[in-house]
Amino acid sequence: MQVQWDDLKVFLAVARAESLSRAGRLLKLDPATVGRRVARLEAGYGAPLFAKSPTGYALTDAGQRLMTHATRAEQAVEDAADDMAGQAAGISGQIRIGAPDGSANFLLPQVCDRIGRANPGLEIQIVALPRLFNLTRREADMVVAVSPPTAGRLTVQKIADYRLHLAASEDYLRDAPPIASLDDLNHHRIIGYIQDMIFDKELDYLGEAGLTRVDLASNSVAVQMGWIRQGAGVGIMHDFAMPFFPGTRKLLTDQLSLTRAFYLVRPADDRRLDRLNRFAQSFCEAIRAEVARLEAEA
Repeated sequence: MQVQWDDLKVFLAVARAESLSRAGRLLKLDPATVGRRVARLEAGYGAPLFAKSPTGYALTDAGQRLMTHATRAEQAVEDAADDMAGQAAGISGQIRIGAPDGSANFLLPQVCDRIGRANPGLEIQIVALPRLFNLTRREADMVVAVSPPTAGRLTVQKIADYRLHLAASEDYLRDAPPIASLDDLNHHRIIGYIQDMIFDKELDYLGEAGLTRVDLASNSVAVQMGWIRQGAGVGIMHDFAMPFFPGTRKLLTDQLSLTRAFYLVRPADDRRLDRLNRFAQSFCEAIRAEVARLEAEA
């Protein structure tokens, strides 16, 4: 059968969104139209491409095979667009970045704003979620991760190291018992992650301080920092976030100083795309500069 690229775009959207309605919102089509286009493809191939259930649309074996070819076709179309646009035109189109909420709240807004101002035809989307992202399903074009993945056809580039310290607000410290050692933390309210929702071992900060008790817990680092700022207790703060929270200060820096790293993770095939390569280079350079600037202020 002769396949239209527009039909493959619909197929890819449904495969990644696992829903007609979500795919329709991405494509700006109504769900009924999306469903008809999928049905047309299935009729043409003589095989179901999706297994439909109340929880959504999952690829069948035939759908998985078509996904491989459709992704290659998508790559070829994007390669052609990049080649015809040329580097002089700047970076354009849409780029979606997945990131943990610490970097998404305190680094990426200003970094992406600068890149966007330099490239008026570029739409940058930040998806801030405290979990791992699925690049195979194109939840994002690239991901900022706190540890390098070890599986999948991915390329990984280290962006920058960053530092974290125990911190509390001046208001909290004024009325709380003194903190001269890590043992003193046993007499303070501790703020941290919900233990069974830590999605990456690199986020288990309190374990390095020998702390197993958490009094106020959230899966969001932004929520934790909000508690620290309002004087609810002691927790771990990114140095690059501290300038956003005046009235907080580091504690026990000579006894506990953590270093972590950000990595940029991309599908291996995307390395051929000049547009994404240029964005990734600008993005990594800007994050390094922003981490250095904010940590110097902390």
